[in-house]
Amino acid sequence: MQDVEHLVELGLPDMAGVTAERFRELAPSGPGVLVVSATFIAPSRLAPLLLHGGKPGFVVEDLTDLEDFVPLSSVEVPEAPMYRITGLDRGDDLRNWSPDESLPELISRGRSPLTISEGISWLLADPAVLQPNHCFMCIGSRKQKGKKLDARTPALWISGGTGRDGRERKGAVKVGWCWAGNQHTWLGFASTTGRRSAH
Repeated sequence: MQDVEHLVELGLPDMAGVTAERFRELAPSGPGVLVVSATFIAPSRLAPLLLHGGKPGFVVEDLTDLEDFVPLSSVEVPEAPMYRITGLDRGDDLRNWSPDESLPELISRGRSPLTISEGISWLLADPAVLQPNHCFMCIGSRKQKGKKLDARTPALWISGGTGRDGRERKGAVKVGWCWAGNQHTWLGFASTTGRRSAH
């Protein structure tokens, strides 16, 4: 499986603490993008592997709690180190919608929003998915804050190299966040029609 070998070459077996052979055994075959579960390798550790223009990806400074963003209760993620997702869509038609507005819309279409691990895995498999002014949110991951959800929603876009990002990061893939009630013209809402872990 070419996608598995690509992840092996990137050093994911070492990151997961398993042999390359064991890593290959854990990867289900079949169609769709291979997703590395957050419980297997934290998304913050995968972010630097998102190369764009020769620059490594990064997590914004005010998202040090990225690992606390877990799948929504309505998002059924397989309990497996790796699994596959199919029917992917970047959600361009939902640009300029807010996360709060887009979630029920995706569900009404029979789609499920991507988690941040799924979004990162998609870019590892196909970096060209992320384009200037055509980036996406991963609202399938949210952080619980008491009885409510944290107002931040994870997103993936290309840094402009401004502010705390630093000029040296201009053009790099950025793992950031947006407010759940805000709209952005350059951010769609990535989603899938299916997840499976069976070999």
